[in-house]
Amino acid sequence: MCRGFYQGFKNLSSNFCLSLSTTTPPPQALTLGIWMLRQSPAAAAGPKPGPPKKRGSYNCGRCGLPKKGHVCPSGGGHALPPRSDHRLRRALSFEEDRSPTAAAEAMEEEVAETAVALQAVPAVEEEVEEVGGGVLPASCLAEVLRRLSPKELMGAAAVCRGWRGCVKRVWRSADELRLRVSPRSQIGFVGSVLHKCARLTRLTLRMESDVDATLLACVAFSCPNLEAFEIGIGDNAVNRITGDELSRFVAEKRSLSILKVEGCNSLGFLNLYSSSLSILWLSDLYCISKPVISCPNLKELSLDFTQQENDSTDLVSMMDSLGRTCPRLRNMHIASIRLCNEAVLALASANLRGLRMLSLVLGSKITDAAVAAIVSSYSSLELLDLSGSSISDSGIGMICNVYPQALSRLLLALCPNITSSGIQFATAQLPLLQLIDCGMSICDMNSQCESSEEKGSLGSESSGEITCQKSPTSKRQPIYQKLIIKHGRLRKLSLWGCSGLDALFLNCPELNDLNLNSCTNLHPERLLLQCPNLTNVHASGCQDMLIGAIRNQVLNEFAAAENHLPCKRLADGSKRVQVPQYPLQQASDDGKQKRLRRTQCIVHID
Repeated sequence: MCRGFYQGFKNLSSNFCLSLSTTTPPPQALTLGIWMLRQSPAAAAGPKPGPPKKRGSYNCGRCGLPKKGHVCPSGGGHALPPRSDHRLRRALSFEEDRSPTAAAEAMEEEVAETAVALQAVPAVEEEVEEVGGGVLPASCLAEVLRRLSPKELMGAAAVCRGWRGCVKRVWRSADELRLRVSPRSQIGFVGSVLHKCARLTRLTLRMESDVDATLLACVAFSCPNLEAFEIGIGDNAVNRITGDELSRFVAEKRSLSILKVEGCNSLGFLNLYSSSLSILWLSDLYCISKPVISCPNLKELSLDFTQQENDSTDLVSMMDSLGRTCPRLRNMHIASIRLCNEAVLALASANLRGLRMLSLVLGSKITDAAVAAIVSSYSSLELLDLSGSSISDSGIGMICNVYPQALSRLLLALCPNITSSGIQFATAQLPLLQLIDCGMSICDMNSQCESSEEKGSLGSESSGEITCQKSPTSKRQPIYQKLIIKHGRLRKLSLWGCSGLDALFLNCPELNDLNLNSCTNLHPERLLLQCPNLTNVHASGCQDMLIGAIRNQVLNEFAAAENHLPCKRLADGSKRVQVPQYPLQQASDDGKQKRLRRTQCIVHID
């Protein structure tokens, strides 16, 4: 090695001497020669190519803040670990013209905010989302998104990845969903929405397209914890669910407690068994063979049948079996034109001791005999609805004798055999009454006779028979009735369509809703309303003079109450004048003004 180095130095010296003898070398060459002598042979061969230079971090290695314009306050201590990237940076944290003092204050403020967040949620740090350049906690964003419709939620999920995750959490935590399915939507749309809601317990579907068993299968698969299910049918939609499919669905959903289905005209038969079902509503029923409802915990039952004469549903056997299959029934509503005294007698023999609300609607064959069976079997009714029946004032008397301290709502609309005397007797004998409906009950019999005669004459002309016209002297005189009601707790009174009523006197301090629609023969001079809390009066289809009389009575009473001032006569006794409001007298009359203050009443004529 020494020999090689010596030989190289000798050659270099000879070359250097040769160059020096000919010309004077520049100083740069001399310096280069000396530098080459100090290097090793490997270094003289040239530097080896190294890896490319890496760009350094833009953040400080001690505190993690940006390096630009930054003076680290912990320069003398040990280096701190950099901040984790899972937390969002604060706004304006990369401002270029920030001074070192402002940067230090911002760092202290950020540390304080982090401490507050850790105190509020000590276990897990709350996630935040960027909204409009700021920061919003995920819980607040979820509360906002919960108030959107399903369609708007799908649009919010397309904003960004953070919003998509928050929308997913909203879907997963949703316990109630109301969804309207348009005619263009398929069953797959309903399945895709329900698949996102793992905790769904209440579902309401408004179907604008046809419904079949596929919908029940989709709901049963996607909602294992379903407790309340409601299906509404649109005007142009058809419900094709059969009785077997509905019975299978109810049997499989053991947690289902509320079921409401519309458009059930394709059931055919009804055979329901459920130990969890408490509320059952079925509408548009038609020709149900052997209906059986075995639900021991059922508390509310509503069955609406179609108004068709060829309906073959056996209501007598169904009523008879309710006492054995549904012993805890409290509220019951049956609407069918096939209701009769036999069905009511079967219901009375069922001995439903907990029954509190009974509604038997459209049963024109129900008479006072059925009322006697009801009052003898159920003495604790709070609501009784016999609208559309043929009961008379005698039936109302039996009702008043049994329920003086229990009945609060009585509905007797479309009952042509009752009169104003029966209604007055009911309001006088039922002190707890809060609602009474007598619409289309007090009617003008001449108008009904004329309509029936017109129908008969048309039928005879079509059959080819010749009928003679009656003389004007044979026309019956109109028979009108008057109604006088004085009640301390009555709140709603409905007299819609009472064309046989020509006089009305009301003294009801708690009355707030009065329905006088289509009371065509009610005279304005024979109307007296002493109802200080009246807020709504419905007068659609009434005469203009009657509407004006209603407004004058109501509004004048309110104006008198507002402008009530004491009056005194002049010295000569000629007239009475209002006493001016002196400060002392105004202070003493404040309590009286507050007592006489009333709410504004609205007269609805549309």
